[in-house]
Parts: sequence; structure tokens; C-alpha cells
Amino acid sequence: MRILKSIGTALLWLVIAVCLGVGVVPAFLDRVYYHGPKSEHFDGKHFFNPDGDAGPVAEAKVHPPLSVAARLLGFGDPATRWPAHIEITSSKPEARVDGARLVATWVGHATVLVQTEGLNILTDPVWSDTVGPFGIGVRRVAAPGVRFDDLPHIDAIIISHNHYDHLDVPTLQRLEARDHPRIFVGLGNDALLASEGVTATGMDWGQHVRLTPDVEIISARNHHWGGRWGVDRTRALWSAFIIKTPHGNIFFAGDTGPGDMKWPQDAAASGPVRLALIPIGAFRFAPGQMVNGNHIGPMDAVRVFGGLGAAFAIPIHWGTFHLSGEAYDTPPKMLSAFAACAGLSPNAFRAHSIGEPVEVPLLGASAPAPFNDVAIGKCADSPQVRALP
Repeated sequence: MRILKSIGTALLWLVIAVCLGVGVVPAFLDRVYYHGPKSEHFDGKHFFNPDGDAGPVAEAKVHPPLSVAARLLGFGDPATRWPAHIEITSSKPEARVDGARLVATWVGHATVLVQTEGLNILTDPVWSDTVGPFGIGVRRVAAPGVRFDDLPHIDAIIISHNHYDHLDVPTLQRLEARDHPRIFVGLGNDALLASEGVTATGMDWGQHVRLTPDVEIISARNHHWGGRWGVDRTRALWSAFIIKTPHGNIFFAGDTGPGDMKWPQDAAASGPVRLALIPIGAFRFAPGQMVNGNHIGPMDAVRVFGGLGAAFAIPIHWGTFHLSGEAYDTPPKMLSAFAACAGLSPNAFRAHSIGEPVEVPLLGASAPAPFNDVAIGKCADSPQVRALP
């Protein structure tokens, strides 16, 4: 046992050295993905959040790479250790969902199959077992909720940013070879994918692209960052996306911190949101933390729901890859508490199982409950929430 622990400690320090070394490697490992004019979020070399840079909040006492390395080697608080494997029930989606019907299947992490208007659309598709450079990184604890071979023909893909747990090159190469979908990414990520043999359309915030005569893709502001190597940080744009349809919009938040929290209202200006896909996990670096600069937790996820004026939401970005300090089931438990505090109806924004097809109600099928933002702050200090690891 002592030998195993010594080996584990040595490996931990090796991972730490690699994480720290990434920040001081020669400039030739940098990548310039985009050339274009300066804008409110591009300084000519790097993209940035116009509402301030994203980063860990002050109470995050442990640097994220060190925290991730420790968890990979099985160290850390036993209360927040994840199971090595989660059993899931996979499903086989319908070939097509036509007209006003909308079916969403959470495949895991930020991957969702959205089916409506005769279209099959994937968000941040990841079917790899591990996410990280050279196939080395965090291993998934839950298999994809839809087997790759059971996927229907994919018409379009939207990718929020280029972190490995969201932009998975092997999966995209398989999808392009099989289905030749239209792929939409933030500026610069199209060049990154082109170097991997994958064709994509780069979009700036606010840009609209027509997918069909009745459906369009809109790139929208959120609050995050991007990078594959550390030195290429913010060389490509991160984004949320809106899928605009005749029967209400679908909003995909991607990965996001809270920022100024004005971006949900900006997205709502494009039309009523029938379905929102909102992240709730990877928010805790330090005990008791409710949010960090890069990832909203359940508290701010409920606020995003309110800011969007959404009718229905599915929580994503939890229960698949162990990326931060909260326990495996803390995000859905905390979401349930905050949604109740905000006065949301029980089914409006709750956790669903990986692989579960969800039939999304039509807009106006039920009146949305009044949203109580003041109560959310009080809920954050409640014993029920504070007791969650």
C-alpha cells in the first residue's frame, strides 16, 4: 500500500509539473487561429469578455489543475469522491422529429441531441472515453446516453468553445465522415478544426446563419474562455448559441461563468425560449463555493433561467466528467433547492437521466411560475444547501 501511495504521489507531482509547464513552454506552441479587425471582444490578437475576464473567484484556494490532478489520483475529501462508474440506460432516438414536436436527449456532459422541425442537432458532441491532449485526461464515469451507432443522421452541430470536454476532435471526425453535418463554432475554431480535417463555419457573436428556410443558428455572448494548450488561451472565441425555430427558440449556454449576467436577457431578445440547456456542474473549487468565474453553479443557473424567461430547461455539464470539487450528485440536489426557492414549477428545470428522451412542451402549454430572485440569495445560506458536499 505504501508503494502504491508513493507511486501515486510521484504521478501527482508529474501531472502538476506538466500543468505548470504548459504556462512557460516556448511561444512556438502558441496557435493563432483567427485574424480579423478589432472589436468589443477582440483586441487584434486575443478574444476577451467585454464584461471582464473569466477566472476563479477569490475563495478558490486551490489552483484548478492541481485540484484536478489530485482527484485523478484518488486523493481529496472522501465526501466529494466520485464513483468510478455510473450505470446508465441508453436510448435509441427516433430517426426524425417533425414539425412543432421537440425532443431533447441529454447524452452526457454538454452533449445534447435536439430533434425538431425535421432536424437532428448535436451540442458539443463528445463520445471519447477521456478528454484531454494526446488522449490523456479526465475519464468519463458514465457512458454516452446514446450509442454512437444509434445516432440518427446528424444535420448540424454547434460547439461552444475549444476545451477538450466540449470540442472532441475524434468524435467530430467520425460524424463528418458519416453524416457531413454543418458545424458551427466561434471564430477561430473553424481554423483549428480545419487543421484536423473537419469543416466548420466560424461565427461571431450576434451572427445569424440560415440552416433551413424556417430555422436559423445565432451565435450569442456568454462568459468563458478558450484554449487547448495554455499558451493559446483566448485565441478562439467561445459562444452560446440560439436555435431559432417557428415554435420557440432553443438556447444552448455552452460553458459559462456569470459575468455581468446580462447575456441571458440579450439572448431572450431573439424570441421566446422554449428550451434552455444550462450548465450546473464544475462550479466548486473550495468548500461552500456556489460559483466560479468560469462556471455557473445551480444558483446562477436558476438565475440564467429567469433571465432568459425560459419555459423549460434541462441541466447539463454535470455527472459525466469529474472536473471540480463538488460531489457527483451535488449539482442536481442543489438545483432542486434553488428552483424551489425561486418558485419554479417542479418540472420546469430539473435533472434528467443520461439517455432519457425528454418531450419538451409547446410554448404556452402552461403559464410560467413567477420568478423570485430575492429568495435565491436566502436559499444559498440555508442549511439544506450548505450541507451539500
